Amino acid sequence: MHRIVLVLSVLAVLVPSAMTAEATTTTQQVPVCKTAPHGRVGCFAIRLDRYSSGRVRHASGPVGYTPQDLQSAYALPSDDGGDGMTVAVVDAYDDPSADADLATYRKAFGLPACTTSSGCFRKIDQSGGHSYPEVDEGWAQEISLDLDMVSAVCPRCHILLVEARSSAQSNLGLAVGTAVRLGADAVSNSYGGADASDSSYGRYYHHSGVAITASAGDSGYGVSYPASSKWVTAVGGTTLRRSTRARRGWSEGAWANSGSGCSTRNRTTWQSASTTECSGRAVADISAVADPATGVAVYDSLTYEDTEGWLTFGGTSAGAPIIAAAFALAGNTGDVDDGSYVWLHHTGGVNDVVSGSNGSCETARWCSAHYGWDGPTGWGTPKGVTAL
Repeated sequence: MHRIVLVLSVLAVLVPSAMTAEATTTTQQVPVCKTAPHGRVGCFAIRLDRYSSGRVRHASGPVGYTPQDLQSAYALPSDDGGDGMTVAVVDAYDDPSADADLATYRKAFGLPACTTSSGCFRKIDQSGGHSYPEVDEGWAQEISLDLDMVSAVCPRCHILLVEARSSAQSNLGLAVGTAVRLGADAVSNSYGGADASDSSYGRYYHHSGVAITASAGDSGYGVSYPASSKWVTAVGGTTLRRSTRARRGWSEGAWANSGSGCSTRNRTTWQSASTTECSGRAVADISAVADPATGVAVYDSLTYEDTEGWLTFGGTSAGAPIIAAAFALAGNTGDVDDGSYVWLHHTGGVNDVVSGSNGSCETARWCSAHYGWDGPTGWGTPKGVTAL
């Protein structure tokens, strides 16, 4: 599987609120899941490291977009939505600090507590028990990103973390089934591998009445699985900035590394070839912030690659839990059968993203933002929850 190339650069973007940075800060974008072994998948979280005098600069407080920022950018009814809903996060390996780190994140932003002791947060293995897999600090940072984004968007939702035994597609798929069996209304999957057929893995992701989301990938033009499954809502990525010129107060363009494209391995009955110019399953369906340079604040206490504490993350890994939690806010997951829901309900419910590209391709709308549907951003980003 192709992975994103590490980039050393000078930060020259609009700094998100709650983000403090010097005028010129050397940064590095680091995928936290290293190259996956053959037959396994990788997560799509990208950490933004800041350097001073050649050393990683640790932050004493949140650095990146906050829950309040995301709720503002996407006009989400987070204060009064989500009661009685459960969002599941499926990842590989164990994060032993998940409960404590989630509590730190939520307390920092004044969100209601969601802990194991209160029954709001549960952590289980892929079979539903407590025989947790081995610890992987990179995947643990992915887990922190996922849990924090669900919290940011739906503070009143219950959260279920299901940890797969490994990053094999079969183990992650079994974890999705466990999440559904234990009552999840929406399931977030922030990982992917080479494009595959639903005839091989689709049974893991087909759950009527549950919204299943999957990240589109971080390697630019080209599809990955399970985002290319017809049974999931595929989530692309954007660059999100504050803007005094935009009515909503924010502007977005397609993120340069968002996954997208046309899968000939899978087909849908609900995507129109006249819209997608694709005879198979086109990716993505919807999108959310993913650019690490305009990333989100995340808390993770495990030391990994000389980083810990308050971190900034991007990657389409941020989008899958954001959209899963937004589905829960909308409360319509009982009507979801596959990835078609956004296609049927997007009118008036999305911010159309019309600028930016993730590469060059044979069909322009597969890799360049466009009025209406396009590959990197789908129909756009949430404008409230009417599209969900």
